[in-house]
Amino acid sequence: MSDDILLREDRDGVAELTLNAPAKLNALSDAMLAALQAQIDALREDGATRAVILRGAGKAFCAGHDLKEMQAGRQAEDGGRAYFADLFTRCTKVMTGLQRIPQPVIAEVHGIATAAGCQLVASCDMAVAAEGTRFGVNGVNIGLFCSTPMVALSRNVPRKQAFEMLTTGQFIGTGRAEAIGLINRAVAQEDLPMATRELADLVAAKLNAAVRIGKEAFYEQIQMPLDQAYAYAGDVMVQNMLYRDTDEGISAFLEKRPPDWQH
Repeated sequence: MSDDILLREDRDGVAELTLNAPAKLNALSDAMLAALQAQIDALREDGATRAVILRGAGKAFCAGHDLKEMQAGRQAEDGGRAYFADLFTRCTKVMTGLQRIPQPVIAEVHGIATAAGCQLVASCDMAVAAEGTRFGVNGVNIGLFCSTPMVALSRNVPRKQAFEMLTTGQFIGTGRAEAIGLINRAVAQEDLPMATRELADLVAAKLNAAVRIGKEAFYEQIQMPLDQAYAYAGDVMVQNMLYRDTDEGISAFLEKRPPDWQH
């Protein structure tokens, strides 16, 4: 395993990113956030990558923020106010960046995903987890309400489920996580890499231009009132219909042959 804090491997249009700080349970340290942001910036301009997998090395996916770094930041003259404001701004940029890059991002989750680690799962477009994985927004247990993780969590799961997790600090397992929509599916631990890769390959096999315009439209319309969302989505459909490869895809379907996509 490389000493790099974040690893990247590209294969057949899929970028596999691995959080590589297993001794710290892949905590979102300043260095980890910077490495994630650098990859997000690169992926935004990457036309060859069609899907992204995000996983953690070692025995856990991600245990949230690095509490030792946070406590060190508290030693500043202002009690840490400037450091904490900057930290949560940088973290927010990473979380929203995962949804703003054009490629679908799939979390491959095992062990635990806690606090900002659970936020990371919720910020990915899809998630596959190993059976036995535990999810929690546990900050309340140490006197720190998980307010920023709450934003992503409450946009993934029903309101009362999110509120219970946030106020009790209790873990939930994969069965409940799947039932409330935090993850797409749970698989046996030994099947996790294969199951996640199969999902990524399935997405990567679609018309890249359609998936990219569709991901952006998905997050834009979900924030809009119904009538506005339909008007916006209709404009996106018109744009998509005018693609050369969409014309080819429809023609190929009608003619019962594989499409000859160029992009």
